[in-house]
Amino acid sequence: MQQKTLAGEIIHKGVGLHSGVNTSVRILPAEPGSDRYFVRVDLLNSPIIPAKIATVNQTVLSTQLGTDQVYVRTVEHLLASLSALGVDNARIEIDGSEVPLLDGSAKTWTESIMSVGLVSQSVTDEAEVQVIKEPIWVRQDDAFVCALPSSETRFSYGIDFDVPAIGNQWYSFSLSNSTATTENTFVTEIAPARTFGLLHQIEYLQKSGLIKGGSLDNALVCGQDGWVNGPLRYANEPVRHKILDLVGDISLLGKFPVAHFLAYKASHNLHIQLAQKILQLF
Repeated sequence: MQQKTLAGEIIHKGVGLHSGVNTSVRILPAEPGSDRYFVRVDLLNSPIIPAKIATVNQTVLSTQLGTDQVYVRTVEHLLASLSALGVDNARIEIDGSEVPLLDGSAKTWTESIMSVGLVSQSVTDEAEVQVIKEPIWVRQDDAFVCALPSSETRFSYGIDFDVPAIGNQWYSFSLSNSTATTENTFVTEIAPARTFGLLHQIEYLQKSGLIKGGSLDNALVCGQDGWVNGPLRYANEPVRHKILDLVGDISLLGKFPVAHFLAYKASHNLHIQLAQKILQLF
């Protein structure tokens, strides 16, 4: 069986969305079977944090891995990029507690991965791909996320906001088994979609100790009168970004199960709950 890792190293620096602290990330090739994992090189003994569902310990406006003492936050965009482009094994060294937001999307990560390229690795006992055979779902009020039986791995999302510039949006894309198709679809249709927020919520979030590193340079902001910092990269950029988050969260299963992941008004918390349910089945 074959796995893949990076053919070279990737380095990026930037501010964390919630911490407001600048960090540096260095992504390196990793041994076959080692999976994707973070290394806190700023801490004593450089503790390792596996990018797995079992290590998720917070899901407030981002996905955080680790423990109360040692953690790394806002991992979803980077992990979505690595997993969607077929990187099975990667050592992610970081000198702080939050992955840089960069421009608010996964565009820089995917461009860097494609630039360095991948190399194949031989493994002797690769686990079988999981196939969802019965519907699995979690819900909270009218929000839900589910995994449905499907012949392909597909992600579909719906959002509904009471600001006219966003409103009700739906989008769907297939994560093909073909690497070339996956790169073309994810890199062009999903990765460039930026994180977004509502103008009337910003003050509350800042007072809650969140989005300290958010700015008009790394997040789209929408008010009742429209976008504060357009233009958009896509007419439906917000819902595409939600798919980016979902791909990153589901990637914590290791490999993407063959299923149609369908979400509506969901959150990182619901994404992770669904992944935990799937993990219990296999």
